[in-house]
Amino acid sequence: MKEAFVLDQTFENTDFIQKPLEKGEYENCTFRNCNFEYADLAGFSFNDCEFTGCNLSMAKLHTTAFRDVVFKECKMFGLHFNDCNEFGMSFRFDGCSLNNSIFYKTTIKKTLFKNSKLTEVDFTECDLSNSVFNNCDFSGAVFDSSNLEKADFRTSFNYSINPALNRLKNAKFSLSEVYGLLHTLNIEIDRNS
Repeated sequence: MKEAFVLDQTFENTDFIQKPLEKGEYENCTFRNCNFEYADLAGFSFNDCEFTGCNLSMAKLHTTAFRDVVFKECKMFGLHFNDCNEFGMSFRFDGCSLNNSIFYKTTIKKTLFKNSKLTEVDFTECDLSNSVFNNCDFSGAVFDSSNLEKADFRTSFNYSINPALNRLKNAKFSLSEVYGLLHTLNIEIDRNS
């Protein structure tokens, strides 16, 4: 069966659980207020697409390709980005909730995360070099053997990053959140002086 090739289409207020999206390649498409919760997106390819106000929580992403994709104000709980097709993988997140998602061993250099909740996200062995985290909440996020070189965390908060276990050369942090780098040293920091 031939897979679909869809170009320059807009999908709005569609529940892709009730009516599944046709498997194939989507280029320069826009998805607004669509429901992909628990959808099987395995093998799909999204190139230069934008998802706004969509729910992609728990979608299956086995070999799914995301190339130059923008996610705005999307609910994206429990996604396994480590299952995606890594060739050309690139995306931006603005105002998204990515709680409990997994980026284990992914290479996503120069990624922009803006105004997003990254609660309990797994960044173990992830290459996030040159990425920008603008006003992101990292409560419970895991960084272990991650490449964070030249990453910008200056406006983000609630991160807990062990400098001995991660690559941090030329990464940027704010003084007010520096405790997130020192917590493993078991020292007291007086925030009032």
